[in-house]
Amino acid sequence: MPSNVILIVNAGSSSLKFALFEVDGERLEARIKGQISAIGQSAKVRIHSCREQAVLLEQDYDKGAIGSHRQALRALLDWISGESDKFHLVAAGHRVVHGGRFFNRPQRVSADLIEKLETLSPLAPHHQPHNLSAIRALTRLYPTLPQVACFDTAFHAGQPETSWMLQLPRELGDQNLRRYGFHGLSYESILFQVPDHCAGETPKRIIIAHLGNGASLAAIREGHSLATSMGFSTLDGLIMGSRCGSLDPGVLLYLMREHGLDEAALTDLLYNRSGLLGVSGVSSDMRELLHSSTPGAERAIRLYIDFLIRHIGAYTALLQGLDLLVFTGGVGENACAIRLDVMQRLAWLGVQPDEVANEQHNPIISQPQSRVLCMVIPSDEESAIARGTLHCLAQANLTKT
Repeated sequence: MPSNVILIVNAGSSSLKFALFEVDGERLEARIKGQISAIGQSAKVRIHSCREQAVLLEQDYDKGAIGSHRQALRALLDWISGESDKFHLVAAGHRVVHGGRFFNRPQRVSADLIEKLETLSPLAPHHQPHNLSAIRALTRLYPTLPQVACFDTAFHAGQPETSWMLQLPRELGDQNLRRYGFHGLSYESILFQVPDHCAGETPKRIIIAHLGNGASLAAIREGHSLATSMGFSTLDGLIMGSRCGSLDPGVLLYLMREHGLDEAALTDLLYNRSGLLGVSGVSSDMRELLHSSTPGAERAIRLYIDFLIRHIGAYTALLQGLDLLVFTGGVGENACAIRLDVMQRLAWLGVQPDEVANEQHNPIISQPQSRVLCMVIPSDEESAIARGTLHCLAQANLTKT
């Protein structure tokens, strides 16, 4: 008898990450994970089994054969149909970057929801349109399938007013002008895993560093977001792969006035040519910078660490202390040199790194006597989306056969 499964979709501009979670009552188990990359070019599909840790499919397509999210989902659904003796698709959950002021919990997909989410695309122009494209495509391909949208912004929705207010005149009257924060599904997934490493408990004062190509910090008190480094947009806060992070707005006025940059040029500069790439002149990839001996790479890494330390120090003050520091994301999970540098510069907080555990990427990377527990926990946004989808649909009994 086939297992009931929920399809999890995370759509990027030219990629589609996905997972299948078996659902049995309230129990969820990841069965399949995969990705379709280079959509619109020479697409590649990779699917692997989570139970057997085996590759189930690796396939390269001719250029243009998968030219849209709809075609990518069609290929994925065809594969699932071919596994109908194993899997019965009962629902789908989507990562949606922006829920705006409207949505602080997962929502059942409807035409009205899609219309509201479209109005938020100007707030996340590099993410939201692709998320919605996947929802529309799956709706056309499988109109009877219950779908749920899970939002990256929702985790931060309960922050105190002073954490989300912008220092602009109220008479502007644009209620969209506020700090939102992102990476919420990642933060949610980390909090879910913390008790597994802390004798079933969750420390009171936590800072999570989500360090990937996009990067942010969150200060969390008693399980709730108190502050986060990304604000109105995904440009704010930490230095990122090709995004600038916090930048004096006066710089933008200067670039417009003295260099003649218009909106399109500024957008390209701030999103695509700044950050580690811009400072180093080498790469946006931390792995390449750590292996480079060029002055630019070394300079970019120093600035990256400085930004991290400034934010961690500020958030420690906001939390009035720190019990747990968690590293996650591609850099956070894999760059032991970055983690060690950060921990050593937090010695004033009583942080004592365990260098061997750190090099081995163990879950706990601080010494037992360290006053701050330091950990490495893999981000698991797919599981967070699966839990949100299951919870949203549970009352309607839509995940049962």
